Amino acid sequence: MLGLKMFYVKLMRIYIILILGLFFVSCDDDSKQEKEIAKIDTNFIVERFDKAFLEAEPKDLLKLKQAYPFLFSKHVPDSVWIGRITDTLQNELLSEVKKTFSEFKEVKEELTGLFQHLKYYDKTFSIPRVITLTNDVAYRDKTIVNDSLVLIALDNYLGAEHRFYQNIPMYITANMKKNQIVSDVADGYAKKYVYQTKRKSFIEEMIYFGKLLYFKDIMIPFKTDAEKIGYTEVQINWAEANESPIWSHFIEKELLYSSDNKLSSRFIADAPFSKFYLEFDNESPGRLGQYIGWQIVKAYAERTGEDVMKIIETEPEEIFRKSKFKPKK
Repeated sequence: MLGLKMFYVKLMRIYIILILGLFFVSCDDDSKQEKEIAKIDTNFIVERFDKAFLEAEPKDLLKLKQAYPFLFSKHVPDSVWIGRITDTLQNELLSEVKKTFSEFKEVKEELTGLFQHLKYYDKTFSIPRVITLTNDVAYRDKTIVNDSLVLIALDNYLGAEHRFYQNIPMYITANMKKNQIVSDVADGYAKKYVYQTKRKSFIEEMIYFGKLLYFKDIMIPFKTDAEKIGYTEVQINWAEANESPIWSHFIEKELLYSSDNKLSSRFIADAPFSKFYLEFDNESPGRLGQYIGWQIVKAYAERTGEDVMKIIETEPEEIFRKSKFKPKK
């Protein structure tokens, strides 16, 4: 009996050594890959249109329009732009931006990291022009991303407690801060890359947003999970600690294959909390459907080892089936 026990102890030691060995090999491979990515050239400058507009006089308008024609609508007369150049409220807004973003080094370094990862995984990726500006705190359009441009409206990143945001809900202003810029830009790219033919059922919607977040895992690995999804540390810890009851609720209420539009507003859309219609609702963060979708996609990636560019094009039913997702307990 003692001999059998010793055999199992030795077997367990071997198993642990093998697991640790695989872990360190995996970490070493990741480290080599990141070093390779860090060598990728991404030469770009951040064009501070916001500063140029603050320092401009009416006579400088033509020069600005020639440098940034895509920022000036042909349907807006010059008199309106001249009015904005001389407007005291505009100047106050621009001055606050200049104060908060007197330098852009840290954000540029993070954008460099994002572009390096995009270039590594997509050989056709071209470094865009990066232009900072203001948009009168139109917080639903904080960043705009296309094939050749990244526009960043800095008046949406002055800090959660800024006086300009007094009439905006707190769950939105929580992410109106400098360290969310690269996450928002990465989100813009994710929406360009992620492909999915179906987004009707709750599980399809969850996995779509899970793909967006997994894309961030790969493209901005230097950001925390909380920053990727836009949670506080308390919120991400709550989500992790309650994965099992959240998943149980979705299963027990037969929500996964439901096409009820209300599920999106309850668990997917930005909100102060998720709506289970239970006592703990006020403790929960919003968008828990996105969070669970993220865990499903991560489970699929770990199980299959597939490349991110293939995963984001895989249909949700295959991801869900092959992920064999089990929540943390």
